Amino acid sequence: QVQLVESGGGLVQAGGSLRLSCAASGRTFSSYAMGWFRQAPGKEREFVARITWTGAGTYYADSVKGRFAISRDNAKNTVYLQMNSLKPEDTAVYYCAADRTYSGSNYLEYDYWGQGTQVTVSS
Repeated sequence: QVQLVESGGGLVQAGGSLRLSCAASGRTFSSYAMGWFRQAPGKEREFVARITWTGAGTYYADSVKGRFAISRDNAKNTVYLQMNSLKPEDTAVYYCAADRTYSGSNYLEYDYWGQGTQVTVSS
């Protein structure tokens, strides 16, 4: 089992940057594929980015490709989401998720979730 805690959200102007972090408990962090998802008010949770167990593979939603970058530091039990060129439509609560056997983009398949961190982008 793993517990996840996100941090780094906040209010930023359009065009700005934020770096989200997700710290995981436990000694088996490298056994988990990690993903970032977001949910805006009144909308379904959606995939943002994911990274494989070793970090060798990274995948992005089309809406963030070229602007966001996911990475992980298994020695620090942490996954990051660097968000650049932010747009008002990026405003949402951002969640990190972990799973030992699934590494895809379907949020329903992830077993472990953080509490979320709010990202607000003003125009």
